[in-house]
Amino acid sequence: MKKRLISMLMGMTLVVASLAGCGSAAETAAPAAEAPAAEAPKAEEKPAEAPAAEAPAAEETTNDAPVTLKWALWDKDATVYYQPLIDGYTAAHPNVTIEMVDLGSTDYSTVLGTQLSGSDSDFDVVTIKDVPGLVTLANKGVLEPLDSLIAQDGIDLAAYSGITDQVKVKDALYELPFRRDIWVLFYNKDVFDKAGVDYPTNDMTWEQYDELARKITDTTPGAEVYGAHYHTWRSTIQLMGILDGKHSIVDGTYDFTKPYYEMVLNQQKDGVCMDYATLKTQGLHYSAAFYQGNVGMLNMGSWFIPTLISKIKDGEAAAASNWGIVKYPHADGVEPGSTLATITALAIPTSAPNKDVAWDFVKFVSGAEGAEIMAGTGNTPAMSSEAINSKIAEMDGFPTDANSKDALNASHAYLEMPANEKSSEIETVLNEQHDNIMNEVSSVDDAIAAMNEGVKAILGQ
Repeated sequence: MKKRLISMLMGMTLVVASLAGCGSAAETAAPAAEAPAAEAPKAEEKPAEAPAAEAPAAEETTNDAPVTLKWALWDKDATVYYQPLIDGYTAAHPNVTIEMVDLGSTDYSTVLGTQLSGSDSDFDVVTIKDVPGLVTLANKGVLEPLDSLIAQDGIDLAAYSGITDQVKVKDALYELPFRRDIWVLFYNKDVFDKAGVDYPTNDMTWEQYDELARKITDTTPGAEVYGAHYHTWRSTIQLMGILDGKHSIVDGTYDFTKPYYEMVLNQQKDGVCMDYATLKTQGLHYSAAFYQGNVGMLNMGSWFIPTLISKIKDGEAAAASNWGIVKYPHADGVEPGSTLATITALAIPTSAPNKDVAWDFVKFVSGAEGAEIMAGTGNTPAMSSEAINSKIAEMDGFPTDANSKDALNASHAYLEMPANEKSSEIETVLNEQHDNIMNEVSSVDDAIAAMNEGVKAILGQ
């Protein structure tokens, strides 16, 4: 451990300014992923089991006093990267023991908030699941602001592709992301080959995407092939329109979603995609739909990659074994590689007993060394680089074509749900009107008017 950390442990009390928070949902929230909590990363998508990654080389510390960090998280036994991250850190810091405390995934943010508000909380590091949860914790004053520590250690936030700017609460940063799932376009090569149509590319507008989906569609009864598939989350449609950086899902104006709703409704009418009402009634999961082998393209998060690989290996997704990914489609004039994202992040409670060591661990997990370990388990780290993405592409079962590898390189990532104190209430309005549009209970214009009116009322505009 650095000498300054030793001295802090033995004789100083680290004083840090008050905190502010952030969050996401995606459906993220995903992914709690829009990850709004209902759409982010998706709880049902657990990364496939992977061997522990080899820890990056690091200078060992000696003569440090023993320290135990308590790390609050969820799904300890089902998540493949927790232990490799711990092993990587403790290999270089043998005096540190890290105790994982599993608070469960269902009500994680609520349970964490309750614990941190208690007088006897002793967590040193906490995992932040979604944006609403982060905002709530920051506003309660139970998280340490990290801005001064980031500046002190010269951390370059540009490595997070713009994500950290979107999770500030009252202009302060209370978390550092270590996992980032981006949205890409999955496609079944066999469907394209059978139709004699060229594969999707890494630079494709939504108009070109729509044309491609129609070319590979077959509406023959009993032998249907769907050119596209949209899960029932609102993010699969509404968020197509935020990739230009001019719109936000929390700004109270949603007219920009109209062309995307019209595109998907027309596809639904023409048999290019499955009917929304049927999907809701049957509860068909997007993964099951893609596994059937009659879906040409699926817009979905990168969290689906290790799951798909695993299901192909065990035979459940054999009909989709010849697959690939490309970058998310974009509007005219938008840079290729602009995409949606959900994140998982780490924060330090104000009550943490070992703040200096906790910060050192947060830096490791969220930094380049932690990113390499994350990539080695098949998960996409928040700190992205071509070298790290190449490591993910080397996974057994990942597509071997160049476009699939390049699809992991995002030019800019927009959070499905940026930090906003009213995000949960906004989410409710948007979900309701999304359902009305897709079930054709309301016209697109009427539903968008209801979104605008409802969210502006929430925001007090």
